[in-house]
Amino acid sequence: MSDPVAAPPPAAGADEQPMLQVRDLRVSYGAIEAVKGITFDVHRGQVVTLIGGNGAGKTTTLRTISGLLRAASGQVIFEGERIDRRPGHLILRKGIAQSPEGRRIFAQMTIRENLELGAFSRKDDGVEADIDHVYELFPVLGERRTQKAGTLSGGEQQMLAMGRAMMSRPRLLLLDEPSMGLSPIMMRKIFSTVRELRSTGTTILLVEQNAQAALSLADQGYVIETGKIVLSGPGRQLLDDEGVRKAYLGED
Repeated sequence: MSDPVAAPPPAAGADEQPMLQVRDLRVSYGAIEAVKGITFDVHRGQVVTLIGGNGAGKTTTLRTISGLLRAASGQVIFEGERIDRRPGHLILRKGIAQSPEGRRIFAQMTIRENLELGAFSRKDDGVEADIDHVYELFPVLGERRTQKAGTLSGGEQQMLAMGRAMMSRPRLLLLDEPSMGLSPIMMRKIFSTVRELRSTGTTILLVEQNAQAALSLADQGYVIETGKIVLSGPGRQLLDDEGVRKAYLGED
């Protein structure tokens, strides 16, 4: 693969200033450096994906952006303001929400109660309308709104995790492995929803091991290996890259 690269210039039509700027980000777990100085941008209205193997640093990157982890050095800038020293609840209020790896729904609470929790930081009167919108996106959740979340299938729990993240009305939605463990049918539904969210103006940063699906819908992709970005480019361009195809698409 190519040598590590910096973030590319904005694509034609993109905002001059990126919505999210990650600059030389380094994150450690004790003595182990998991993210080793990565730099990338997310422009408003884009789907940007981070792909790579297990342990590459993708989830650590998302958790640092959302304030769940503290960076050792570097900067995270959202809409022109540095946020890498802010706590997670304030970052959520700034407009960044995360649907975490493993879903992390509240199993003993109902579907509706989980969605209401997603709106805990809001003070407006539009929560009910947004719950209805989640039900429109994922009709099965509306049909089972009083059902305990822990009794849902894996795919239904993923829908709920995404819906709960959307309830904060994020301007930037972080999706961490949304297709993990799902059937092909459910996987297609999840990625169809990602496309629909992009069409309504939601900016999305997607971490995904299914490189084929992620790069097919991404405006921009970054390949992470052992905590470093080793390749970047438009999603479709990376799909055609021989090194990416061999490493992540299982092609000889």
